[in-house]
Amino acid sequence: MMNIRVLLTDDHEVVRAGYARLLEYTPDIDVIAEACSGEEAYTCYFECRPDVLIMDLNMPGMGGLEACRRIMARDPKAKILVFSVHENEIMLERALDAGVKGYISKRSASQVMMQAVRKVAAGDVYVGQEMMSHLIGQRKSDDGGQLKDLTPREFEVFRLLADSKSVNDVAELLNLSPKTVGHHMTSIKSKLGIANLADLTRLAIRLGIINP
Repeated sequence: MMNIRVLLTDDHEVVRAGYARLLEYTPDIDVIAEACSGEEAYTCYFECRPDVLIMDLNMPGMGGLEACRRIMARDPKAKILVFSVHENEIMLERALDAGVKGYISKRSASQVMMQAVRKVAAGDVYVGQEMMSHLIGQRKSDDGGQLKDLTPREFEVFRLLADSKSVNDVAELLNLSPKTVGHHMTSIKSKLGIANLADLTRLAIRLGIINP
């Protein structure tokens, strides 16, 4: 049986190197490539066609969630395992809706990473134990429920604007026109009942979408 070929994506070099060594020491897993951004992961995925793509979500640029969505749109059979600091229902649901096969926390034990890679490679869905309460639990606030009204594109615009990106920055990252981003921003504010970008940022921090 051939080893599982993995593409590892994380913007922190030390974290990436540590997990690359962990996976390389596992007899049935090979790290064939590494990436440090969503853009690089997208390009590298279609160059090396890994069995499993391990994707961090919290990265500069377009981010891991948008990269997952673009990869899945081009290759619906892609097997993506999210590996993130975000431990909340909102990010878990958005990632699963994008088509990822697995989601584990960065505070998981090293054995969880290896188990998750094997499960995802086999075509199974794997959600880490620390995320299960979010998968089957209740919404913790009305704010979180409001975000369900955002389309996938609106959610990504919301995340980038909350992370201090300008309309032109968002347009460039998502390959949209500034006018289209402006329309999305108006819709987002209306759906969330938010008047300005400062309130939007505070909401994103409160819900764990971005780090303060």
